[in-house]
Amino acid sequence: MRKMIAAWALALLAASAARAEVVDAQPNGFEIKHEVVLNAPAAAVWGVLVQPSKWWSPAHTWSGSASNLSLAAASGGCFCERLPNGGSVLHMTTVNAAPGQKLVLSGALGPLQTSGATGALTFALVEKDGKTTVTVTYDVGGYLKGGLDKWAGPVDGVIGQQVAGLKAAVEGK
Repeated sequence: MRKMIAAWALALLAASAARAEVVDAQPNGFEIKHEVVLNAPAAAVWGVLVQPSKWWSPAHTWSGSASNLSLAAASGGCFCERLPNGGSVLHMTTVNAAPGQKLVLSGALGPLQTSGATGALTFALVEKDGKTTVTVTYDVGGYLKGGLDKWAGPVDGVIGQQVAGLKAAVEGK
């Protein structure tokens, strides 16, 4: 838990150096957005997207290893993580899976799991000329003592790291 909170704090510091993508931030919620063009067709992007162990940063896992992550890309599916000694974490639930087009996950990531907040993490894929534009939005709302607006920047930084990881994994960099 301390490792995860430290990673989120580090993301807060890094967020100022990252491209700011906070669309809106209010005490009761926020929206962040990232867009990236990948040099691959949508089917190839989807194939990597649904395997977070290939692109999610291990610094933003509870176990410290992205290899413990799995994603069932079907309605009701689990974006889950195996923990030592038989433990597990349900990060988010799949609510919409349209292969090669859209993936929507519902839930709260990281430290937001212990609050009254939840969100929708959407990956929209649009292919053109053999390249795929991936637009990632995370809309979060609910209650968090002190206000969710204060978390928009750190969460934006963390999601930005994941989007960069997806791009690197898809493009083999």
